[in-house]
Amino acid sequence: MNLRQLHYFARAVETRNLTKAAEMLSVAQPALGFQIKLLEEELGVPLLIRHSRGVSPTTPGNLLYDRALEILNYVENTRQEISAFGNGERESLILGLTNGTTALLGMDILKDVRKAIPHLQLSLVEEMSVLLIDALERNEIDVAIAYDVPDKPNLIRVPLMSEEVLFLQSAAEEHETDPMTFSEAVKHPLALANERDNIRQNVQETADRLGLSVEIVYEAQSITMLKQLVAEGGVATIMPYASAIDEITLGGLRMRRIFDPPIKRTLFLVTTSRRIPLSQEAAFLDFLGAAILRFSEALGPLAEPFPVLKQGLSQAYSTHT
Repeated sequence: MNLRQLHYFARAVETRNLTKAAEMLSVAQPALGFQIKLLEEELGVPLLIRHSRGVSPTTPGNLLYDRALEILNYVENTRQEISAFGNGERESLILGLTNGTTALLGMDILKDVRKAIPHLQLSLVEEMSVLLIDALERNEIDVAIAYDVPDKPNLIRVPLMSEEVLFLQSAAEEHETDPMTFSEAVKHPLALANERDNIRQNVQETADRLGLSVEIVYEAQSITMLKQLVAEGGVATIMPYASAIDEITLGGLRMRRIFDPPIKRTLFLVTTSRRIPLSQEAAFLDFLGAAILRFSEALGPLAEPFPVLKQGLSQAYSTHT
């Protein structure tokens, strides 16, 4: 068993398709299949079930996949740590942010971190929360700031603040700005993200609890597309203020707060228990905590920061590890 075989096997499990995995790895499919076959022969158990739709891991295959991620991540972190000695001890980190936090904070974080932590090379990835968690579990990013993160054994989560989301409608159709009840909001046909999205789930669960129906006319995983659909008229959406701040400011979309009940979500700092901390971990966490505190202040009454943001995020993080 070698690192190449583990890498090939992990990609096959993630894509559930040998052809897609081979394309991702830039290798021929027969070569990828051969390496996985050698791995199965060495271990003496089948690792993948081949079927017409692709492949799926067996029980030992799932176990090996978890171990492979740990091993590959450990090797990569070790490589970066050793390489840092040749680069003036410069470390790298990939941070995942949601669309809204990127819009309000992304540029400032990239600029300010160079001054605050000169030896840290920071890269940003922007995605919806559910996709950031997927990327964390595949070791494609190191740390994420994401909403309503589920409790999983391999994740370390620190709750940072709660945030209220808004009802948005085309300004050409709606001139009312007063708060509206949840039942009034869901009387409108809606454009929402798919069923994995935390706001979509919150809306549906709240409606179910109140015995209300929700008419979802359009479903799209793109924030930009959802806003365009609403701006054209005929549908509304429920979305965070930061994700639509430009359209609201320019007057294309009209926002209204929701009450009875409000739709709220929780923002988390999240990483995996497999990740090796930076040598400047405390400095980075406190820098990030200060940035999120500014984010909550920019949201005004829509956000409620938790005490961890004021006491120092590194101290709070240490109690969760």
